[in-house]
Amino acid sequence: MLLRWRILQIADSSFPTGGFAHSSGLEAAVQRGFVRDVADLADYIDALLWSTGRVMLPFVGAAFDAPDALRSVGADLDALLSNHVQKRASLTQGRAFIATCERIFDHPRIAEWAECVRKREAPAHLAPLFGATFAALELERVETLGVFLHYALRGGLSAAVRLGVVGPHEAQRMHGAAIPTLDAVLSACAATAPDAAANTAPIWDIVAATHDELYARMFQS
Repeated sequence: MLLRWRILQIADSSFPTGGFAHSSGLEAAVQRGFVRDVADLADYIDALLWSTGRVMLPFVGAAFDAPDALRSVGADLDALLSNHVQKRASLTQGRAFIATCERIFDHPRIAEWAECVRKREAPAHLAPLFGATFAALELERVETLGVFLHYALRGGLSAAVRLGVVGPHEAQRMHGAAIPTLDAVLSACAATAPDAAANTAPIWDIVAATHDELYARMFQS
């Protein structure tokens, strides 16, 4: 039962990882007119979840399966990410996540990885650090992947509320409506290896890459 409480702790919005400073490209999509209403947001959320599954979950799973290969898994993800905004967000969130976990969990492997990140001895991407940390805490693989997808969905909908696209109740309704997509993504991508990772939402990726060009910004990405 202890493991279930640990999952709830990490998945809770109060767990300080810095994820809410990022919109995953939604802010640029809203300002450029690609997301204007609930229907557009639903399309964006669907693309976000599948992109997370196809691009990031393979690296979460690889690091979970082989935590000792964390450096090489991180380097492979770093080479894959061509969008400079997405890469910066991944590194920023990864540093925040591992630093938070080091302070909260008394675990030598987590402390070792946090030290490597501080010394820039390994890319600090969130996905591999997430997988390795969950493995160190002896959580289940499928739950690890599920929580990572939950982070993506929660972050996207939270950004939508703060950007005024939807209200909090509508966001929660959309969260519930996305459960079949979460299941489908998890089923399709859980066994995907890093060398099969691929971007399935190139248009959204291009829009997200323009974030730094926005005149006014609420989010870092």
